[in-house]
Amino acid sequence: MERPRLSVHVISETELLMMKSQGVHTAFLDCVEMLKSGNEVRCVVNQEGWGDVLHAHSYGPYYIWKGLMRKYRGRRILTVHVIPESIKGSLPAWRLLMPMARWYFKFVYSFSDVCIAISPLVEETIRSLKVKTKVVRIDNPVIAEKFRSTPRKRTAGRQLLNAPDAGFVVLGVGQIEGRKGIEDFLAVAARFPQLTFVWVGGRPFGPFTEGIHRLNRQIAEAKKNNHRLIFAGTFPQKQMPLIYNAADILLFPSLQENSPLVPIEAGAASLPVIFRDLPEYARLYKHPYLKAENVEGFCSLVKKMIDDTRFYREASEISRKIVTQFDDTAIRRQLISLYREVGERKGTAA
Repeated sequence: MERPRLSVHVISETELLMMKSQGVHTAFLDCVEMLKSGNEVRCVVNQEGWGDVLHAHSYGPYYIWKGLMRKYRGRRILTVHVIPESIKGSLPAWRLLMPMARWYFKFVYSFSDVCIAISPLVEETIRSLKVKTKVVRIDNPVIAEKFRSTPRKRTAGRQLLNAPDAGFVVLGVGQIEGRKGIEDFLAVAARFPQLTFVWVGGRPFGPFTEGIHRLNRQIAEAKKNNHRLIFAGTFPQKQMPLIYNAADILLFPSLQENSPLVPIEAGAASLPVIFRDLPEYARLYKHPYLKAENVEGFCSLVKKMIDDTRFYREASEISRKIVTQFDDTAIRRQLISLYREVGERKGTAA
């Protein structure tokens, strides 16, 4: 007998709060697009209705309110994109806020019936909080095909960025905050005045961004000294394939990440990606990646890519190989299996 088709209610407050420039929102959109690409489950989004299973990508009051509904008892899934340590370098006075953050995240993880950990670090953090909720490891999916490089995308992307038609472009993507390593990005840009450096991203926390005045001064000074340095602001997710295609290298100097989508999307566009050497990446990625510890290391790799076309091609291939770990087809199968397991639980729903 054929199983009835499950209805999955996928929610994220990033849609409702207009926080659309964050990786959490991108992951939410990719999840919805991926689920709607087949017929195994029916996907209901935010306020469109109800489902058999609730799958949240955010962790605020909207999730708690939806999760309290009787029909979702025992059927609440939370993809954990954010851990307490994520507030370091994002919010001022984060040391004072850390105890409250740890308490709140423990509450939210415990409220869920299943937590999806997007990286080994996230899984370890959830367990360290003594949460009894079931934890499963599933990578963030990336729909690689839409980022694939074409000359048309490159031309359109450079127009969006107001970047020159010719010449080397080094791209940085992320929120404008200390945690994202933007100060090192500025330092590398100062070493290569002949190249165009572009940073794409905004400040979702506005005036509450950690170190906002310090960063504003540094950015203003750097732009005054280098007319090739561009801060382009934010773009809708549908335009990000054009942004990646406009560049020649992605410099990703972030100081703390869980499972970032940006370098994987860039890799899908065949961009060489330079990571900061962080221990969480060594545990997350199944394939080798290019990394450096500091500004000197970043500069060395950028220079080598400019001077050595063979190394550039090798670096591009390394990035494409990493993308295979985040194949949306395989991850879709994992999610649907989890939905069925949770959705078919007896005696937990109305």
